Amino acid sequence: MSRHMYFHREIEHLKKMILELGTLAEDRLRRASSILDSADDKEAQVLMTSDWEVDDMEIQVEEECLKILALHQPVARDLRLIVSVIKINNELERIADIAVNIAKRVLTINKNKPASCTFSFDYRPMATKALEMVKAALDALVTEDASLARQIFLMDDEVDQERNRAYKLVVDEIGTSGEGAACMMNLYLIARHLERVGDRAKNIAEEVIYLVEGEIVRSTSDPH
Repeated sequence: MSRHMYFHREIEHLKKMILELGTLAEDRLRRASSILDSADDKEAQVLMTSDWEVDDMEIQVEEECLKILALHQPVARDLRLIVSVIKINNELERIADIAVNIAKRVLTINKNKPASCTFSFDYRPMATKALEMVKAALDALVTEDASLARQIFLMDDEVDQERNRAYKLVVDEIGTSGEGAACMMNLYLIARHLERVGDRAKNIAEEVIYLVEGEIVRSTSDPH
């Protein structure tokens, strides 16, 4: 097999690996979203103990990238691909970490929620949008679609608006009753976790644009 063919095969293998990691991260986020509805302690514990699979895959992807860089010294678009995959690899691992943090937060709320804390927030629109962003980011990566990647920036605005709504509701509730403040803050922090998922999906979108167009894009960060 020629060196060029060997390099091409390694690149294709790397693409499959990053997509496999993306599938794992998306699965963890979907399960975390389900736990927000069910508040199931057992499911939360199961999700937390499965984090090692994502961590192992992240290490494998990084090692594969470094091997390709060392053996083939890619240039131009091939180099952009490797750089993008290294960064996307990190973002996907963090999305899975956030899913685990959501599960931990649910466990904390279930364990410590006082009877006086009757405040609730419907996370379904926010969780659904965050999942859509991650799926769109992975689709943009697979199809190398910079236009789709740019749409994710607009989707992120919707997630930020939901986060802001959760914050306002929590502040108003604490100001009105003052009871169960710790519980309400934990509920708000779930909204923060979901917002961070949106941020990670947006970062993946930026890397897709860099891969396709060679343009470094940094969208404006939310001030909160």
